[in-house]
Amino acid sequence: MTPTQQAGQLLMAAMQPGSPTGLDAAISQQGLGSMLYLGGWQGASTVAAASSHLQEVSPTVKGTKVGMLVSADQEGGEVQQLTGAGFTSMPSGLEQAKDPQLRASAKAWGSELKQAGVNVNLAPVADTVPAEIGRANEPIGKWGREYGSTPAAAGKGALAFAQGMQDAGVEPTVKHFPGIGRITGNTDLTATGISDTVATTTDPHLAPFAKNIEGGTRIVMVGSAHYPKIDGEKPALFSRKIVTGMLRDEMGFDGVAITDDVGAAKAVSATPVGERATKFIAAGGDIVLTADPAQVSTMVTAIQTTAKGDPAFAQQVTASVTRVLTLKEDMGLLRCG
Repeated sequence: MTPTQQAGQLLMAAMQPGSPTGLDAAISQQGLGSMLYLGGWQGASTVAAASSHLQEVSPTVKGTKVGMLVSADQEGGEVQQLTGAGFTSMPSGLEQAKDPQLRASAKAWGSELKQAGVNVNLAPVADTVPAEIGRANEPIGKWGREYGSTPAAAGKGALAFAQGMQDAGVEPTVKHFPGIGRITGNTDLTATGISDTVATTTDPHLAPFAKNIEGGTRIVMVGSAHYPKIDGEKPALFSRKIVTGMLRDEMGFDGVAITDDVGAAKAVSATPVGERATKFIAAGGDIVLTADPAQVSTMVTAIQTTAKGDPAFAQQVTASVTRVLTLKEDMGLLRCG
């Protein structure tokens, strides 16, 4: 792969309804390797046609077709980006937790995604929202996105959902490491109220993530909240202590780490666009998710430029691209072209 194609494999950009060719330029010119359906897509046939097109325009590198990670935010409840004909209306996490056959239900929902060409689901939520915080937790509790108010309940529900997705041939994404159940602010909407002043490296709220990693989850989303008792300087996604130290070294995760959105999120708005990508990769992360596809070229340039001048960072880029391509190979996305 060229340096540009390598950098592009480390980015995921959103695509809005009505623009099935909207990412073509980013794929051909910047090597974009992953995408997210955003904005509320209607109808499985519409999504399937867009998914098919994305795989057609994905690059061929020395005879190997390198397919796209095609993802959706399909949790259920208030967070379901794909609706209409062919997509079941899914209940919220709290409601799903009451389902004794949740794994089977999730397999059915995952099968709908698979038929529409979606191979990654940016779910489940593994965050624990304590009962005493409840709906005051703006990102999760307010919407009933959690599977429970204890780590045991959160982990059980998240694992059942994740395994159901895998049963359907869709890769789940456990989020938002190391947990955003105690904060009050939503990192997408504000840069205040997003510090968890309780969490440590032995936080019980890490258990649902550990349970899912042990259960075979291969993608983990890192959040953008702050954890002053773990890293007093950096938000989770830019923290080497959290991404490499906790997620990789302590929890043994060798899969793909992805950011929460860094394109429009207020939590990272003070960080220059290019640095949002390079800081996550430097921390040990792999795929940078942006809701704004116009940022892709800036991020690709930043990754390439930093790698040229910093051998250690260049090694991290290589390691990240290897993890992404290994996942794609396991998913059957690397094919003789």
